[in-house]
Amino acid sequence: MAEKEVPKKIAISKEFLIDLDDIYQHGQYVFGDNQAAKYEDEIWMLIEKLPENYLIFPECRYLRTKSRMYRWIILDAHLVIYRITQKEIQLLRILHSKRSISKIKTSRKITP
Repeated sequence: MAEKEVPKKIAISKEFLIDLDDIYQHGQYVFGDNQAAKYEDEIWMLIEKLPENYLIFPECRYLRTKSRMYRWIILDAHLVIYRITQKEIQLLRILHSKRSISKIKTSRKITP
């Protein structure tokens, strides 16, 4: 019988929190307080569920490794980029999907 994957804890980088704040502020300016808060809540709900289902999201195609440790969640116009380690899930960035590939690749250097 296969062993069940043990949920991992979440580690959040300061870059992720800055990105999230920028997204909120932009959403607030463009769509208003309610929509900005709703979108942020949607992001946090996804993150809360991540410890149990972090393997269902695809490998980030710009950060390929043999272990497939870099994954992304495509959420509306944003990409939530995270890394899977032995002990935790590291939330690295949340970027607009139109960001340059080089900006996405800098996620490798981030440590939570």
